[in-house]
Amino acid sequence: MSHPIDPHSGGRLSRTPTTAIPTGGAHLGLSGAAQSAADAASGRSYGDFDPASVRGKWRFVVYSIFGLFMFFAVFSVNGKSSIPVDHVLTFVQWVLGPAVPFVVLALVAFGTVRPFVTGRWNANPVRIVFSVLNILGLVVAAFAAFGHFPGPLSDPSIGDFLWNKLAIPVGMLIPIGGVFLAFLVGYGLMEFLGVLLQRIMRPLWRVPGRSAVDAVASFVGSYSLGLLITDRVYREGRYTGREAAIIATGFSTVSATFMIIVAGALGLMDHWLLYFFVSLFVTFLVSIITVWIPPLSLIPTTTYEGVEHKPEPVAEPGNRLRTAWTEAMRTLHQTPSLPRNVWSTLKDGTLMSASIIPSILSVGLIGLLLAKFTPIFDWIGYLFYPFAWIVQLPDPLLAGKASAVGIAEMFLPAGIVGDHESLVLRFVIGVVSVSAIIFFSGMVPAVLATEIPLKLWHFVVIWFERVALSILIATPIAHLLL
Repeated sequence: MSHPIDPHSGGRLSRTPTTAIPTGGAHLGLSGAAQSAADAASGRSYGDFDPASVRGKWRFVVYSIFGLFMFFAVFSVNGKSSIPVDHVLTFVQWVLGPAVPFVVLALVAFGTVRPFVTGRWNANPVRIVFSVLNILGLVVAAFAAFGHFPGPLSDPSIGDFLWNKLAIPVGMLIPIGGVFLAFLVGYGLMEFLGVLLQRIMRPLWRVPGRSAVDAVASFVGSYSLGLLITDRVYREGRYTGREAAIIATGFSTVSATFMIIVAGALGLMDHWLLYFFVSLFVTFLVSIITVWIPPLSLIPTTTYEGVEHKPEPVAEPGNRLRTAWTEAMRTLHQTPSLPRNVWSTLKDGTLMSASIIPSILSVGLIGLLLAKFTPIFDWIGYLFYPFAWIVQLPDPLLAGKASAVGIAEMFLPAGIVGDHESLVLRFVIGVVSVSAIIFFSGMVPAVLATEIPLKLWHFVVIWFERVALSILIATPIAHLLL
C-alpha cells in the first residue's frame, strides 16, 4: 500500500503496526539503486553516519561529472549540434543501419504483448483502452518498418512524421539514455543538488530541490529522459505522488532541439535566444501557478506502493553545504556496483521505451487524423479566444485554434500560424507550444507508461490551465520585446 505523509512529522511517515515494510529491497521486487533506497528506508539507514567512512569518494565526482557531460554538454559532430547522449544515439543508429526500424518494431511488439502476458492490460479502464490502442500501434509499426504507408499514413505529415520523427528517435533514445542515467542519479549528485536548491524549489514549485535535475534533463535532452528520471526517483520513494505529478506536468518539456525545429517552422530563428529564454521563463512561471490549484494540488502526498518515503533532509542554517555533502555520501555508500546500476537503468529504459512507442503510434495517429480531417480543434479553439482577445493577441480566433491543436502534437500549432504576418502571434504560439507541455502523441503516453499517479482527465485540465496562462503571460512579453 502507499504510505501517507504526516504533515506534522517533518516529512516522516505516519505509520501504524500494519504498515511494516520488509527489510531488504529484494522483498519489494526492486533492483539496483531502488533496492538500496528501500534498504535505507526500511531500517538500514545510518543514523550516526560519518561521510569520512565512505570508500571510493572519487565516484561521486567522476561519475557525476560524466553524467552531467553526457546529458548537458552541447557540441557539434558532423555539423549536428546536440548533447553527447544524442550523438551516441546517432552513432548507434549508424551502426545498426537498416536494422533500426526492425529494432523499434521489436520494441513495439514487446510493449504491445507484455501487458497481456503480465495480466496488467485490464488493471483499470485506462489501461484497457491503451492496451487495445497499442495493437493499432503495432499494426502501424509493422507497415512502417517495411516501408509501407497505406491510406492516411501516406501523408508525410502523418505516417513519416510518426515513424521517423517520433517513434524511432524516442524508441532508441530512452534505452541509450538509460545507460548513462545511472551516472546522473545513482552516485549522490541528485541528493547534493537537492539540498542546495531546496530553498528555491520547495517554496515555489512544492517539489524537492533534486527535481531541478529532471527539469534540466528535459530541456537539454528529451521529455522522455526527464520522465525516466522522475519515474525512477518516485519508485525509489524520493518523490511523493504529488511531487512526481508536478514534475511530470510542470518540468517535462520538449528539448531545446525540438524548440529549434519549432522556431524554424515559425520563422523565429532570428530571435532564437529571446524565444528560448522567454519559453523557459513562461514554462516555469506557469508551473508555479498550476501547482497551487486543482488538480495538482489535490493529488495525494503518498509514496509509491510498498516503498517508504525518503524526503530530502532540511539543512540547518549555515550547514547547507555540509548537509548536501553528507547526503551525497550516504547515497554513495548505499549504491550498488556500476554494472548493476547501469543494467538496472538500461532495463528500466527499455521497458519504458517499449511501453511508450505503441501509444505514440496509435494515439498520435488518432490525434493527427482528428486535426487534419475534422473541425474538433476549431471548436476547442473557441475556449481560448477570450484569453487571446483580452491580451490583444493578433487574430485571436486563429490563435485559439493553433493553441488547441497542440494537445494532439506540439508541432501542429506551427503549421497553423507558420505563414502568418504577425511576428507577435508566431512568437506567442511558439512559446505556448513549449509551455503547454502536454500533448497526446508523445508526452501523455510516456507518462502513462510510468507509475506516476496521473489520470487522463488530469492531463486535459492541466493542459487547459497551462495554455490559457501561457497566452496571458507570453503575449504582453511579446508585445513589449518584439
